[in-house]
Amino acid sequence: MIGHLHLHNFTGAERKTPFIMNFAVILLLTSSCFAWTSAIYTSNREGPRKLKYLLEPLMYADVVARRGENATLPCILRIRPSHYKVKWTKLEAEHVGQENIIMVSNAHAFKPYGHLGPRASLPKAHTMDASLRLHGLELEDGGMYRCELVNGIEDESVVITLRIEGVVFPYQSKSGRYRFTFHEAKEVCAQQDGTLASYNQLYRAWTQGLDWCNAGWLHDGTVHYPIVNPRPACGGELLPGIRSYGPKDKNHDRFDAFCFTSQTSGSVSYVSGSFSFEQAGHACQRQGGELALVGHLYSAWHFQNYDQCDGGWLSDGSVRFPISNPREHCGGIPEAGVRSFGFPNKTMHLYAAYCYK
Repeated sequence: MIGHLHLHNFTGAERKTPFIMNFAVILLLTSSCFAWTSAIYTSNREGPRKLKYLLEPLMYADVVARRGENATLPCILRIRPSHYKVKWTKLEAEHVGQENIIMVSNAHAFKPYGHLGPRASLPKAHTMDASLRLHGLELEDGGMYRCELVNGIEDESVVITLRIEGVVFPYQSKSGRYRFTFHEAKEVCAQQDGTLASYNQLYRAWTQGLDWCNAGWLHDGTVHYPIVNPRPACGGELLPGIRSYGPKDKNHDRFDAFCFTSQTSGSVSYVSGSFSFEQAGHACQRQGGELALVGHLYSAWHFQNYDQCDGGWLSDGSVRFPISNPREHCGGIPEAGVRSFGFPNKTMHLYAAYCYK
């Protein structure tokens, strides 16, 4: 909640926020900085060593793409051995058991593996190119990927970070705050065209102005909340930062959810009128669409600067409106964001509709 207006708001404006936080936050940021490295290299042997066969990819920034697009993860050979293979793997923080292998190749052939294999290919722009191309990116594709060259008993690898460009939005139950177990939070994000956000995604959103005083689940099963403007109810004695509750019991502990979404293949439109929730659904059907999901509205606001100073029904029964150009009579909050009126009575309250098609 923000103030007394009952307006939930995600702010996208850049802020010059001090990066000095409490001890727990500092530890979290320190541990996450490696995941933020644009491209680093690792080896199966202890300690870093100079790469012999692979080109160190330090010249590359993060590979950044949106959902639905294609992305090429660079891996270039410095020397091409006579007999070798290249193995691409997605590094999962909580993965146990067998590696999440995507592709194994050599100079003559390749073989795809796992759920990413069917969407993976080798561009082979030249004879020294061992890069991996992923097609039709999905929200879950973001993360770290390892390109490993194996030459007999010798092996070395580089790690590339793929970042899906998108927006983080907090989500509460219509019954109030702190109602989701981890598994319920994961499900509700999927229902709203999103996925549970990663810590890095939440951190990036915080640097861009996300200020939210309720704790929510993240993809790794930890619970956090981002604060730009400290206030008494939100750890007011602490400096700005990401507050952490650490790992929680996924089956019993209950919090809100931080969801992440990216661009969509469709578009959001506003239908004016005074509708009950059911009537709003029919209005969208007459337009050839359906009531928009929360993720759809955030995506339109984030990627298309969608701005509409009127509340409208969404498919989850909430009423919201997107503001890219803040003004006094549109919620009274100086930052851009998606405002929320919560979950009004579906028959007694009348609003417009936000449709998606």
